[in-house]
Amino acid sequence: MENLQSVPDLIETALATSVTFESSIAGVQSQSSAHTEEQLAGYIGLELLAIDTFSLFEARMQHHFKRGPFSKKLRALLVDAGQADLADRVYQYYLAINVLKHGNGASYRELRDAPNALFAVKPTENARSGEDAATSGLVDVGVPGFFAGLAKTLLEAHQFLEKR
Repeated sequence: MENLQSVPDLIETALATSVTFESSIAGVQSQSSAHTEEQLAGYIGLELLAIDTFSLFEARMQHHFKRGPFSKKLRALLVDAGQADLADRVYQYYLAINVLKHGNGASYRELRDAPNALFAVKPTENARSGEDAATSGLVDVGVPGFFAGLAKTLLEAHQFLEKR
């Protein structure tokens, strides 16, 4: 039987991987305002990494709850424990991941209208579509600290759940 990586190890590995995508985005942004193939590949890579990281976190931590929507239950538990800031960050990243996966919808509108959003959402005219669209492109993952914030939030939520 294989030894599975721990959740913190998975998140740290993803964080290290994110640097490559962020470098592609930042390097290209400094050269030109036009989107190049390298920049688009960096954005898509970072979006997919964020989706995978959040999904792995949910799958590995689901055992802490009997049934139902993991992120909403985690948010409620954190609020009840006096961890409102962490609850808000978990929920905003949950919304962002939903937007990346599914595009325009309830999560998009909620994140767009949030008064204290951690990151920007793009107008729906900027959405990727078609069979080749791996992600929606509606969340600006290229802002400095997006992935580091996701990793920090997931690590804190992991620690909270494991200490319960």
